[in-house]
Amino acid sequence: LDVFADPLWSRGLGDVYKRQGLFIANLFKRNEKYQVTIFERNSLIDLKEGYGIQLSVNSIKLLNKIQFDKLESNEKCNPDKINFYSVKNSNKICELNISDFNTANCKYTTLKRSSLINFLKKDLEKEIKFDHTISKIEHQDQIVKITFENNEIYEFDYLIISDGVFSKCKNLLSKNQIEPKFNDTLAIRGIIPSSLNMADKKNISLFLGSNFHYVIYPVSPDGDLNFIAVMKYKLSEDEQKDFSLFKDDNFIKKILEKVPKLSKEFFDNINDLKIYPVFVSHDFFEFNNNNIHLVGDAFFAFSPSFAQGASQSIEGAYELFENIENNIKSNFFRNRVDKIKMVNNRSKFNQFAFHLSNPLTTFLRNIFLKRLVKNKKFLEGYLGKIYKN
Repeated sequence: LDVFADPLWSRGLGDVYKRQGLFIANLFKRNEKYQVTIFERNSLIDLKEGYGIQLSVNSIKLLNKIQFDKLESNEKCNPDKINFYSVKNSNKICELNISDFNTANCKYTTLKRSSLINFLKKDLEKEIKFDHTISKIEHQDQIVKITFENNEIYEFDYLIISDGVFSKCKNLLSKNQIEPKFNDTLAIRGIIPSSLNMADKKNISLFLGSNFHYVIYPVSPDGDLNFIAVMKYKLSEDEQKDFSLFKDDNFIKKILEKVPKLSKEFFDNINDLKIYPVFVSHDFFEFNNNNIHLVGDAFFAFSPSFAQGASQSIEGAYELFENIENNIKSNFFRNRVDKIKMVNNRSKFNQFAFHLSNPLTTFLRNIFLKRLVKNKKFLEGYLGKIYKN
């Protein structure tokens, strides 16, 4: 069988959504009855050091099937807990022991995105074709025909689309029926160097504020930390479409001045600081063809307030592989929708709770948080149902 995995750039986010395409390609390559081809729009896969990624145990279990557990220990971290703080006064609210969901071989993991992508692509160098942009997708009699802008044409048994929230492939097939929506938030991210004095460099620190929250977590044992903030912010329709705006120094300065309790000096010390708008999916799209599938953010993109983007991409890719490998006729799409809806609801609720601004509701939230992080029954339902695949 020929399988085409498409890990193209996601417009506007300044990041590469390649994880799930490369992961499922690794799974297929390990079975010699499959021939895998990966098409990349760009001339190379950019592996700049930097931004972090969180992987909960549900994805680590699956990554270990392609020997992720062999990754050098100096390339990953295993935080034991999430510490909750108030942005207003930096006081600690409570802590959540995420290590309670760990097993001996599957532990909550944080690392640099570049480390994960490099791991995923190391055995796929010969399967990747660069400088290929899709212009047309046709499907008939269980064959998928792909035409590229350079006029090359390929035929495949399966097409697996993993090109991000602004999926060009999905738009070609759906005729732009389902477009992502701006969810009135901006993300600010960067790397805090090890030279900057931070209180806890081993665990995840989550700061809750008025219409704003930020997270700091380790990405390497040498002390580098990932910084990601989410801030409520309205953009006009023109501003949403103008991605050059987020490289404009005056716009960036205006946004950073609105960030509560974080000084100019703090941001001056952050490396690779970037701001981008957060777009999310508002509906699902199902193809009337069992040989074409979406995974990752192309399938559905949710707000980044539950740290499940990468893990759900990996989980969905594995479920699809299992369906194809075992010739299961059950509905991969429907099963994945049920799980994604659960994650999406938690992501939206987390953002709402993290961004409370009324002093009374904030006070009550903190009381509930202190109790809930110690309530095993609640944690098993809220996190356990997501972490256990």
